[in-house]
Amino acid sequence: MLTVLSVEVRKLNRSLALLLALAAPGLIALFGFLMMLRAKEAVTWDMVMGSAVAIWAYFMMPMSVTALTALVAHMEHGPRSWDHLRALPIPRWSLYAAKAICVIGLVALMSVAVLGLSGAAAFLAAQIKPVVAPTGVFELAAYARSLGLMVVAGTLMIAIQFWVAMRFASFVPALIVGIGGTFFAVVATAARQGVFMPWQMPVNILAGEAWRMQTALGLGGGLGLVVLILAVAHLARREVL
Repeated sequence: MLTVLSVEVRKLNRSLALLLALAAPGLIALFGFLMMLRAKEAVTWDMVMGSAVAIWAYFMMPMSVTALTALVAHMEHGPRSWDHLRALPIPRWSLYAAKAICVIGLVALMSVAVLGLSGAAAFLAAQIKPVVAPTGVFELAAYARSLGLMVVAGTLMIAIQFWVAMRFASFVPALIVGIGGTFFAVVATAARQGVFMPWQMPVNILAGEAWRMQTALGLGGGLGLVVLILAVAHLARREVL
């Protein structure tokens, strides 16, 4: 398994996955930087970082997962290399498990990048325009905790996107599922039933009601792990269409 995982990591190094992993958090940081330069007075670090984290959970994370899973799947679908990989003397499930681990790992790294780049962008904006320098304390542990919980809550969303992307050779089904899921999560944000939508679970980590966070972690993390295992088992037994 470790050998297969190391091969997948090397494949990612030669793909556009790492560029995507930097681009999405970078756009959030750039947005925050420009907004601070337009501001006329300072706000707290909690408002600066809270905005970046909310944008990540609300929109950028679901869309990044959609693009990332499609990209990882296309590395094999594009050159039609599945027949060769599945003929190797290794368990088929390990091929898909390694890819799933890489996807989750990249989402976690992107979360770290959101924290680091957004903080750096705010610091740079404060150097250019000192009057908007954030006030209060930079609560690194609190911001990191929220982003970490979002990765856990987003496991179900990642598992669904991964399953669809790997199941079909065309990237269109994965894009339809991802765009559709993000759309309905956005328009149903205020709905009580929206908490059960996989694409809305990361943003529910920021909800004021404790039950929303607990539901997101329980379903997103617990059920997400089950769905991911089922996806790997199913993919290992079926042919790619």
